[in-house]
Amino acid sequence: MNKKFSVLIKNKITKFNKTILVANDKSISHRALLIASQCIGPSNLKGVLESEDVKNTIICLKKLGVKILKKNKKYIVYGNGLRSFRKPHKNLLYVGNSGSLARMLIALVATHPNLKVKVSGDNSLNKRDMKRIIEPLSKIGCTFYPRDKTTLPLTIEGTSMPLAQKHTETLGSAQVKSAILLAAINTHGITTVEEKKISRNHTENLLTAIKASIKIKKIKKNNLISLRGQENLSNFNLEIHGDPSSAAPFIALTLLTAGSKLLIKNVNCNPTRIGFIKILKKMNANIRIKNLKKKSGEHVGNIFVKSGSLKPINCPKKLVSSAIDEFPLLFIIASVIKGVCKFSGINELRHKESDRIKNIEIGLNQIGIKTQSTIDSLKIFGNPNIKIEKTLEVYPKKDHRIAVSYVILGLLLEGRIKIHNCETINTSFPSFLKLIR
Repeated sequence: MNKKFSVLIKNKITKFNKTILVANDKSISHRALLIASQCIGPSNLKGVLESEDVKNTIICLKKLGVKILKKNKKYIVYGNGLRSFRKPHKNLLYVGNSGSLARMLIALVATHPNLKVKVSGDNSLNKRDMKRIIEPLSKIGCTFYPRDKTTLPLTIEGTSMPLAQKHTETLGSAQVKSAILLAAINTHGITTVEEKKISRNHTENLLTAIKASIKIKKIKKNNLISLRGQENLSNFNLEIHGDPSSAAPFIALTLLTAGSKLLIKNVNCNPTRIGFIKILKKMNANIRIKNLKKKSGEHVGNIFVKSGSLKPINCPKKLVSSAIDEFPLLFIIASVIKGVCKFSGINELRHKESDRIKNIEIGLNQIGIKTQSTIDSLKIFGNPNIKIEKTLEVYPKKDHRIAVSYVILGLLLEGRIKIHNCETINTSFPSFLKLIR
């Protein structure tokens, strides 16, 4: 466990002109490791994010009998093929704070015969409802214990005859979609997922890149994803690039610090992940993506940002899913510009590491920013002249996105702000505080 620590910000940031690299993509790191575990032979993964969440993925896979070595800044995953997990020592897998790992790992375990494993997380994750994956995975044929419980810790008993399913994903959850697709790898027949709301597609991209039997069709505004399972997967080589969610706080800081410029190099610019940039452009932000190339099924480019005046927005609902992790930062931006911003269709934020709408509202109200919220919306009455008269103390509640957002808020305001529990930032971006100095 990380040692608890707080960050005290005493001074508002001054203008800067920098070129940086940010932490590599957490979503792809999880997926690459998990998929490689089901391939035949060694897969070479360059640029795996070494955050607490991803380290827990590696530890869990090792406990399940997967050999993983680090050599010359690469992770080599020695896959043993489909349904090759072994019973872990002490029969317990600890997934820390990662909802992504919990859901996707459970999906793989669920399709392994003769495997009965207990999965548990930290105190925060153990409060999050897992019903979204319990229901579809139960239909596949696995069993969850206790039967009437929908939060971790849970014991999962894999099935020897997993059944292909037709799943309709209405919430725009990439975690649920990915869990079903990973289960489908080990399931006989064709599993289909119809997406009513489009979410990040890293799982589909990677499966396509390694030539799995996956097809994606566009039906009106929906995606229909079909995957034929129980077909051997070949090992692969993959380079993972910068995480757009890790680029986001630096984009926000640059836009709101007069006279500043920033170039962020080698960032994953997957169209399903750049909703944050699209929303900011609608707010008059000066952001450009340069040198865009496609690598291993993913778009990678350099992001150039220049400070300027932003205007308020009524955020389009169609951009919500592609900016879901960046909304805490959007709320911070809205609080320090002139005008009223409204964000709707954001109920998913209440089911993350914390209730992110409520959590940010508390912090903004503390500094005198007026807000109005419903179950799935937040209205923020911005004030560019806000000042902190005495040291403000805020509590991210073990939510790394909230902690990062409060650090950005502190750098934008006159006055002192103390952010508690900043150790949680290590779950996704261990080098954040060092990079921002």
